[in-house]
Amino acid sequence: MRFPTILATLTTAVFAHEGHNHNPAAAEMNEAATVFLASLDEKQRKAASFEFKNKERENWHFVPMDREGVRFDALKPHQQHLAFGLLGTGLTQKGLMTATQIMTLEEVLRSRGGDPEVRNTEKYNIAIFGSPSPTKVWGWRFEGHHLSLNFSLIGDKVIGLPAFYGTNPAELKKGPLKGLRPLGEIEDAGRRLAKDLIKAGNSPVFSEKAPKEILTAQDSTAKVQEIMGTTSDKMDGEQVKQTLAIVSQVASMQRGEITNETLRKINTTQRKKLHFAWGGSLERNGPHYFRIQGVDFIIEYANTQNDANHAHLVWRDLKDDFARNSLQKHYAENHK
Repeated sequence: MRFPTILATLTTAVFAHEGHNHNPAAAEMNEAATVFLASLDEKQRKAASFEFKNKERENWHFVPMDREGVRFDALKPHQQHLAFGLLGTGLTQKGLMTATQIMTLEEVLRSRGGDPEVRNTEKYNIAIFGSPSPTKVWGWRFEGHHLSLNFSLIGDKVIGLPAFYGTNPAELKKGPLKGLRPLGEIEDAGRRLAKDLIKAGNSPVFSEKAPKEILTAQDSTAKVQEIMGTTSDKMDGEQVKQTLAIVSQVASMQRGEITNETLRKINTTQRKKLHFAWGGSLERNGPHYFRIQGVDFIIEYANTQNDANHAHLVWRDLKDDFARNSLQKHYAENHK
C-alpha cells in the first residue's frame, strides 16, 4: 500500500470519529474490530486471532522482523481499509498522520536500496486478543517496524500503552518530502526545555554522551530508571509547563477518551514529582537522549543512530502497560 492510498484511508479513519465525540473510543474499537474480523476468511482470521491471555499479547517489538498477526499484504484492499479504520478508533488525526509518515519512510528506505522485503510499507500486522466485547476484556495490536500500538480494553475502559513511534530518517533531507520530521516537534520541545534549564542553573544533563538507545528497550515490563537530571519541584512555573506540554504532545497521538484521565493525574498529583533528564549533544544534529519520568510512567526519546538522524520515542506505564494493574483490579473485584 503506497503513500496516497494510506493517506486516503487514514483520512477516512480520522473523520469516522471526528465530530462524533459522544461515541466513546471503546465502543468504536469494539465495532471496528468486529467488522474487521468478519471481513476475514478462515485463514486470515486464524492468523489475526489470539486468546486474550496468550503471551504474544505482551511480545511487542519495534525492529523490522516477522510478527504474529495478519499482515497487510495478506489483506484485500477493503480489508486493509477496515484495519486502518480500527487504527483510527485509537489515534487522533495527529497520531494517524504520524503513523502514516512512519510507514511511508519504509518506502523511502526501500528506494535508497533497502531490502524490499524488510523495507515494506505493508509489513505491518494486526492482532486481536480475545473477542471484541463491550463488557469483557480484549485487546488489539497494530505493529511493524518503528510502530507498536497496543490497546487493552476492560469494558469501556481503554489502556493504550505501551506506545512506540520511530523514524528513520528522523528528518528527510532530500526528495519530494524534504523537511519531513514526524517527531520533530517533540524533539525540539525537549531540547528547548533542556537549554532553558541549563540557562537557569538547573541542568538536566546527566551525561555528555547519549545512551545508544531507549533504556526501557523492548522489555515487556518497563523498569523504573535511575533518577537523573532535575526534578519539577526545582523548576519554575514555565519550565513545569514545558515539561507537561511534552507529555501532552506524546499523549496527543491517542484519543482523549484514552489519555485524559492519565494526563489529569500527571497534571495534578504528579505535577511536582516529574524528572527530566538529558544526555548527549544539545545541538539539533548531534546524538541525544531525553526522558521524562513520573510516579508511574516514563517517556523516552533517543536520536543517536545514523549520525543522529534515526529517532525512537516510547511511552510506558510502569504499572499498567498492557493493562496489568487495571486487569488485576478488575479480576479482584469481579471474581471474588
